[in-house]
Amino acid sequence: SPKLWYLRLTVLESQDLLPLSLPLPLIGSTVPISVRATLGSQSLRTRPASLHRNGSPVPPTWNEDLLFVAAEPFGDQALHLAVELRPGKEPPAVLGLAGLPLSSVERRVDDRRVAPRWLDLLLPPPAKKGAAAEPASPRHRGRLQVRVCLDGGYHVADEPAHACSDYRPSARQLWRPPVGTVELGIIGCRNLLPARTLAAVSSAGGLRAAATADAYAVAKYGPKWARTRTVAGSLDPTWNEQYTWAVHDPCTVLTVGVFHNAHVDGHKDDADARDQRIGKIRIRLSTLEADRVYTHLYPLLLLQSSGLKKTGELHLAVRFTCTAWVNMMALYGRPLLPKMHYVEPISVIHLDSLRYQAMQTVATRLGRAEPPLRREVVEYMLDVDSHMWSLRRSKANFYRITSLLSGIVAIGKWLDSVCNWKNPVTTVLVHVLFFILVCFPELILPTVFLYLFMIGIWNYRYRPRHPPHMDTKLSHAEWTHPDELDEEFDTFPTTKPMDLVRMRYDRLRSVGGKVQTVVGDLATQGERALAVLSWRDPRATAISVLLALLVALFLYVTPFQVVALLVGLYLLRHPRF
Repeated sequence: SPKLWYLRLTVLESQDLLPLSLPLPLIGSTVPISVRATLGSQSLRTRPASLHRNGSPVPPTWNEDLLFVAAEPFGDQALHLAVELRPGKEPPAVLGLAGLPLSSVERRVDDRRVAPRWLDLLLPPPAKKGAAAEPASPRHRGRLQVRVCLDGGYHVADEPAHACSDYRPSARQLWRPPVGTVELGIIGCRNLLPARTLAAVSSAGGLRAAATADAYAVAKYGPKWARTRTVAGSLDPTWNEQYTWAVHDPCTVLTVGVFHNAHVDGHKDDADARDQRIGKIRIRLSTLEADRVYTHLYPLLLLQSSGLKKTGELHLAVRFTCTAWVNMMALYGRPLLPKMHYVEPISVIHLDSLRYQAMQTVATRLGRAEPPLRREVVEYMLDVDSHMWSLRRSKANFYRITSLLSGIVAIGKWLDSVCNWKNPVTTVLVHVLFFILVCFPELILPTVFLYLFMIGIWNYRYRPRHPPHMDTKLSHAEWTHPDELDEEFDTFPTTKPMDLVRMRYDRLRSVGGKVQTVVGDLATQGERALAVLSWRDPRATAISVLLALLVALFLYVTPFQVVALLVGLYLLRHPRF
């Protein structure tokens, strides 16, 4: 895949703007002016600025950052700028144009300030071919001050954050040496579901219909993509191909997908044919033991609008080899992303749009390769629709949070059973431990970390022996209603009938109403806590102020250990008292 950079354009101000011949006069007008920047298929616009302030003319000022995704090589690429006048609902009028080739843009690897530059705004070309040029009108229409640079200190993400295969910045001089290698052997597939029907010769000499598939595999790790050859007419294809990648961070993911080639035999010239998905797997390198060969059959699962299907099995051999143990262990104590992501962070909304532009750029470049990787293949490997609304994903995330908090709930239930003396022996032992920790508070933190150490040692016997795979129960892929799956795989914008869309909209309103109620209750409780000292309720505030004074005096004259002991004994008292 191409090497991607973030192009940062800071539009500062414009001077000496000359008006065009417009139906709406500019003198004394408050019509906003904006700057539109275009790089390839990406187009962004600044917020509007006015030519007048408090009745006096001033040069328009923006001071706004625009971010683009640029791919090497930069030789024939250019950033096009246009200063536009937007008079209400009428189409915008271009006041001046400017261009800037990317080959002349400065590159930076840190947060230093780039020197601004002035660009000359030229007369835009005539709107119609038959329109006569304006010989008397000067071509110079003003100046535009910008600050442009290629940010090499960021990692340009084209994958979802939870399945990223590379976190290196764009600038090569910031790369750390690799800590190992990962070797992938794509052996073959078994029991694939048929994807097409062909005419085969039967044993009697006649023709019969045979269901088969033309499968190939695609692997991705970092910027390197690999594609196997296509095995035509087989439900058990065998490739026996091996690939190797350098590993710079063990907390990355290797992705392997299997597809049906729709461009073999009679479909070679069919431009509308799309390669069908068969399934994909992801292997997180941090879950692999070093220098061990993992040879397994991974189930290929495909979630469709009709439900979850097992489309076959993928036979892989994977080995992770570590060449620098000290550097690899040091990576666990460093931030995951490059430094620039924390020094000058990019908002989440901008990151989502930049990731989409990066995916489109990668898909366009890989479509020109030989053999080409079609856009639907690249989008499936990069999870282009991971940000779309899905009721199934919302339920799965809710139950994930519930499972995460289940440990706290279990501790609360255990403490409740201890306080209720359901097991007297356990309650007595808790009393003894509580007395020891109160009398010797310096043992609290060592006890906690020793407990964590013992849990880790105990779980060593139950460590996973194989790389993890998709959990169909955790993702709610097995229990989802067919209508919810149909909604998840719907296009954007929707193409469903109006009655079905109205039903789904009402369902979304009901779900949103429940979320709104919970958020409102939490906000209400928080506001009540903050309003205790605001004298909105004079009696409650008076009681709270007096109680705070008494507690402050009591804690001042009483040692902390005595207070902790009294509170603990009160909570652990027998239910009879």
